[in-house]
Amino acid sequence: MTSTTDAGIDRAQFADEWDTWHRAHEERRNDPLGFHAITGLHWLGAEPVRLDGAPGAWSSGGAGTEGTVVELRDDERLTLDGEVITDRHVLGVLPERASVFLSFTDGEVTGAIELAQRGGHTIVRPRRSDHPFLAAYPGTPAYLPDPGWRVAARFVPFDHPRPTAVGSAVDGLTHVYEAPGRLEFAWRGESFALTAFPGRGSGLLVLFTDATSGVTTYAANRAVAVDAPDKSGWTTIDFTRATNLPCAYTDFATCPLPPSENRLPIAIEAGEKTPRSRVHGETSQVPA
Repeated sequence: MTSTTDAGIDRAQFADEWDTWHRAHEERRNDPLGFHAITGLHWLGAEPVRLDGAPGAWSSGGAGTEGTVVELRDDERLTLDGEVITDRHVLGVLPERASVFLSFTDGEVTGAIELAQRGGHTIVRPRRSDHPFLAAYPGTPAYLPDPGWRVAARFVPFDHPRPTAVGSAVDGLTHVYEAPGRLEFAWRGESFALTAFPGRGSGLLVLFTDATSGVTTYAANRAVAVDAPDKSGWTTIDFTRATNLPCAYTDFATCPLPPSENRLPIAIEAGEKTPRSRVHGETSQVPA
């Protein structure tokens, strides 16, 4: 098995393309209503809760009920898919891993409320464009882009997608993904395999840790998107594009942790390093 796919690559061009990709990734990450704008994480139940700096009293009865309901005061407005919402509005029950975004304004500040289903629980996360972290965000350090970290990998599909339960950045929460197969690769004479989850389009996503985790890279996880395998089952894992998940930047994220088999014993000295700063905050307990 070939270990790397850097033969014939122009290193200067590779570095330029990586830099363009990473700058775009940073811009999306620090979007005015992205994860860096989240001001809180709330687990919904039958008792309505009000959100600091955002409209509405929110509650959710779960399956077999109306689902999530928001009750707005006379001076409060939300917008969902272009429709202005007032008074009491039933949002229903969301499927697992789905998210709905409702927008609002507060003077000159734009905001959004994410309603989502995670691990069988309903959450709301308000976001505001005046969150101090957006302006203070210093960028994320990364290893220099070395094409030697582009690793040839063979995709081995499971007979059937395999339900794979993984932990979360939030204690008490479990995520379950349908893993389609594993990616096998070699590095310096050793063979490794990573369980892959569905990615964007027909691509794959790998969550992993390695010997740099907790040393130079974020301890809990990193992720790398992988192109769909070709007809012979081969693809490339480009570890230079390993990125941090939102939980590396905020306490208000519910990111999945890697499955145990994706904890690599080798040092992947590529991709993003530990962020220089993060948003800290109190979160309520996951409902039993």
